[in-house]
Amino acid sequence: MRILTTFLLACLMLFNVNTFARELPPITPVAHVDLPRFMGDWYVIATIPTRFEKNAYNAVEVYTLRPDGNVATSFHFRNGSFDGERKEIHSTGFVKPGTGNAVWGVQVFWPLKAQYIVAWLKDDYSQVIVARDARDYMWVMARTPTIAQADYDALLARVQALGYPMDKVRKVPQQARR
Repeated sequence: MRILTTFLLACLMLFNVNTFARELPPITPVAHVDLPRFMGDWYVIATIPTRFEKNAYNAVEVYTLRPDGNVATSFHFRNGSFDGERKEIHSTGFVKPGTGNAVWGVQVFWPLKAQYIVAWLKDDYSQVIVARDARDYMWVMARTPTIAQADYDALLARVQALGYPMDKVRKVPQQARR
């Protein structure tokens, strides 16, 4: 029963396309992502969260390039507080050919794949915005658990320019690792 419930929630998440999103143009991905350079730890700084991560603390997405060219992902966080239960979700990113490695289909449950667009990437690969055409979910991530306020403000301005509803953005609490 728990697997069925999780599957149904994932279906709702993947197919949630609101009227607001239909009026907006598709998200333009960055021209190219150097996949080996993109791999590693990404701390979630801000998000329009999925149901799975709405109470996430210390959220980290870890990417590992597999020999077949796909990306193994591990998303882990504390639920509800810094001392909350540790949760972990594994998925696979399938890079869409012809997109410069900037558009993926991320599969948590077969056969569904969620859209994953690298919408903005800092030249030094220290900050990224991952978006979806539906404007239902979004992730601002960095290589460090915290970033300067000026960087945070600039990233949120980019998110707003992409057409996201800013009242749904949640700053993810992060603290230094012990």
